[in-house]
Amino acid sequence: MKRTEVEKVLATMAIVRQCGLLELSRSTFYYQPVGEDAYNLALMRRIDEQFTKRPFYGVPRMTASLRRMGYGVDPKRVRRLMRVMGIEAIYPKPRLSANGPGHKVYGP
Repeated sequence: MKRTEVEKVLATMAIVRQCGLLELSRSTFYYQPVGEDAYNLALMRRIDEQFTKRPFYGVPRMTASLRRMGYGVDPKRVRRLMRVMGIEAIYPKPRLSANGPGHKVYGP
């Protein structure tokens, strides 16, 4: 990480110069990440509960389920939170029945 290479205390060079040499913008250097708010954490808890019961629910069904529970959410928020949580619906993926590399093909 480039941010750790910038010396803040007792630096012989200014922070502007250090960031320039590392090709790191100063806004990136000073940025402090903000965590999720309480509403999003409550939504994530509900998504996790629902996903545990029904792991085949994707974003549209999860959104509809949350709306039935009384949460005013849209698919963009649900998609982002599911991505943050690292979960996705269980469904057949593409090329599931492709032949193996050593499989002989019979027929015309």
